[in-house]
Parts: sequence; C-alpha cells; structure tokens
Amino acid sequence: MPIATVNPATGETLETYDALAEEEIERRLATAAAAFRTHRTTTFAERALRMNRAAGLLEEDEQEIARVMTTEMGKPVRQARAEAAKCAKAMRWYAEHAEELLADEEPAEYDVKDSGAAWVIVRYRPLGPVLAVMPWNFPLWQVVRFAAPALMAGNVGLLKHASNVPRTALYLEDLFRRAGFAEGCFQTLLVGSGAVEGILRDPRIKAATLTGSEPAGRSVASVAGDEIKKTVMELGGSDPFIVMPSADVERAAEVAVTARGQNNGQSCIAAKRFIVHTDVFDTFAERFTARMKALRVGDPMEEETEVGPLASRQGRADVEELVEDAAARGAAVLCGGARPDGPGWYYPPTVLADVTPQMRIHHEEAFGPVATLYRAAGIDEAVAIANDSPFGLSSNVWTHNGTEVDRFVQDLEAGGVYINGMTASHPAFPFGGVKRSGYGRELSGHGIREFCNITTVWHGA
Repeated sequence: MPIATVNPATGETLETYDALAEEEIERRLATAAAAFRTHRTTTFAERALRMNRAAGLLEEDEQEIARVMTTEMGKPVRQARAEAAKCAKAMRWYAEHAEELLADEEPAEYDVKDSGAAWVIVRYRPLGPVLAVMPWNFPLWQVVRFAAPALMAGNVGLLKHASNVPRTALYLEDLFRRAGFAEGCFQTLLVGSGAVEGILRDPRIKAATLTGSEPAGRSVASVAGDEIKKTVMELGGSDPFIVMPSADVERAAEVAVTARGQNNGQSCIAAKRFIVHTDVFDTFAERFTARMKALRVGDPMEEETEVGPLASRQGRADVEELVEDAAARGAAVLCGGARPDGPGWYYPPTVLADVTPQMRIHHEEAFGPVATLYRAAGIDEAVAIANDSPFGLSSNVWTHNGTEVDRFVQDLEAGGVYINGMTASHPAFPFGGVKRSGYGRELSGHGIREFCNITTVWHGA
C-alpha cells in the first residue's frame, strides 16, 4: 500500500511519500535509544511542562489538524475537531496525574517484616523505546492515548502510522518537538507494513503497542512473542447494545444512532449489534431505523454533515460484501444497503434485521455505518446473543432494573459495560478488551504501567 494522502470524498491522490530507507530507519532507532537514556532521567515536572505545552499547541492547531484528518480519512470535520480537543484533554490529564500513578508503593508492613527486610518498595521504571503501530480511524487519538502516558512514564516512542494518514503522522512528530521534547523522544516512521517486523526485532525496541485489525495484531504479536517483548493489543470489536423493557426506549434509540454512526461507523468501540427485548423491539426498531435513515450524508468538510465517506475503496467493498451476504441469506434491509452514485467512497447508514448466525456479519466486524438488529425473548437470550461473538471490546446495556444490571456486569464478555449510555474512552478509565479484541489496557493508571518495569526493591535489615 503506498504511503499517500488520498481524499476519500473524491478518490483523488493529493500527495505521496517515499518510505524511509534502511539507513534512515537505523538512524532513527539510534536516535530513539540515545534519547531514552536522557529522557528517562528527566523529572515528572519537566515532562509535564512539555506535555502541557503540547496540549496547548494542539488546541491552537485544532482547526488546521481537523481539516488534515478529514482530508485523509473522511471523518466529519466537527468530529475531527472534537478528536483534537479530546487529545489535548488526555495530555493534560497525564501531565497532572503521571507522578502519582507511578509513585513508589510500599507493601504492607507485616509482609515486609515477614520477608526479613528492613524496607521494600515497588518502583515503576520505564522500559525504553516503544513501537506504536496505529490505525487511521482516529489518527490523533489512537496515537496520543499511547504517547501521552508513555512519554510521561519516561519511555520514548516510534510511530508506524497507517499509510493513508501520513500528514497526521508527521504532524504528531512535529507537535512533540515543538512542545520541547528532545530529538528522538517521539518519531514518525514513514514505512510500509513490511518494515515492521525488522524494526520490532531490533534489540533497541523494548515493547510494542498496536491498535488495528485482528490480522495485523496477530502478525505483530507473533513477532513480539518470538522476541519475548511486551505488547498491548487493541483489535476489532462488534459491541452489543442491549435494550430491555425498563429502558427509556426513545433515549436508547437516539443514542444508538450516535453509537453506530460515529466516525462514519468506523470505530472499534462503536455499537454494532443491537439486541432488543421483544416487548420493545418494534418500537425501538422503528425509531432507530428512522433516525439512521435521516442522518445527513455528504461532504465531510461541511459542518452539517453527520456521515462522510469510508476511508478507502477496499473498506467500502468489505462493508458491501457483508451486507450483500446477509441480504442473500434472508436479512431484511430496513434502510440503506446500496452504494450511492457519484465520486468518493460513500456508503449509506444501513439497518439489517432478521440476522442469523449463518450470515458473515453475525461474526465479522462491520467497519462502516451498518447496524444489525436482534430480537431477544429475555435476559438469558440477550446475554447469549451478546457473547456469541469472537470479539469482546465493550458493551452497552439499557435498563433501569438493578438485578439486570448485576447480571450483565457479571456475564457479558467484554472489557467494558456501559449502562444507559454509549461506550466512550476517557483518560481516567482503563480501556481494552478480551477474546479477539486483544489484551492489555490503555489509559488510566493501568495504561501508563503497561510499559513500565515493575521493580521490587528489597533492602535487608
């Protein structure tokens, strides 16, 4: 895949980039290793000063970088601005909290004495250069939620971004440089996917994080496993959105549209499977479908646009195949389902009902504005449908029944359970999944510690 900015609204290639030569990759790896030796000795106050400066610069650049993201991957420009603002917020959160999150810990006095020590502490030390393999769908946020905690912990980062967002990738390197981080603390590597294995096997790379597809995760995880290097994987998702009879169905239908249509439907944590109790199914389906059909599809640079084009021609083709397979096997297409005429890689908001396990879309992730509706006779069936997926990233449950809440929290196979609201990442809360959605956690204290050497310091009496 060429490294290029291609406008998905028109299909026009705007700019192409040469991949880094091996000599330049080597230079950047050496620079990262040298930068780590210095950066790891800086204080939390020094790092926080630079991270806060990066947040301020990003806020100043919000309009400009939003237009870059929209040009490269097609998200509505209003959503792109919101993404930039969210990144600045996360930077400031880690600047404020990193020191306390990584403070030395003292085991219980009883256990210290039992071990024969005069004192014991647990210290969090940075690992070194970390390779980040990141996707195009949230081209700023996915990177910042790794970079902010990693840099604040004393690590340095090398970014291999998706090949269709090179302008955003280069902006990030420049942002951290302008904020005062030393050369080599954060570098963008404009390379193809074929270069990742060699970089990951380099002994100067100490760990890796990947957000992306299951095949990409499997590839990187297998190489890292062979090298015995720590990884964090945030892969696909097919999150359930469960609506029970006690729910506010009107509100649930309204939020469901946002949960499915956000980022043109191209979000791992977007709700994709809508599992509705039979008592309220017809009401929910009618309101949800009407709202999906009414979403404004158009030029993502226009302020009123709610759904723009998919990011690539292949991405649209993948969504089309899933919908066509479902329709051929008996699914009812309640709205959408057909590619519009004209330029760009647009696909309409689509709702499918009567979905069965024989359809590909039941088990595969639909990375576009396509929702599937399921009817559940009760909570047992709702849980069974929700868990009948290879993915387990997050989940959404709508109910005002406390017993039902307890049951869903206990039994849903997911990294998050959001009650009467939609899944959203926040810097203070751990984020990640189970099953084929990956492992490890980003954000919060859990995320910043993922790439730390958790060191026991034992001092004899």
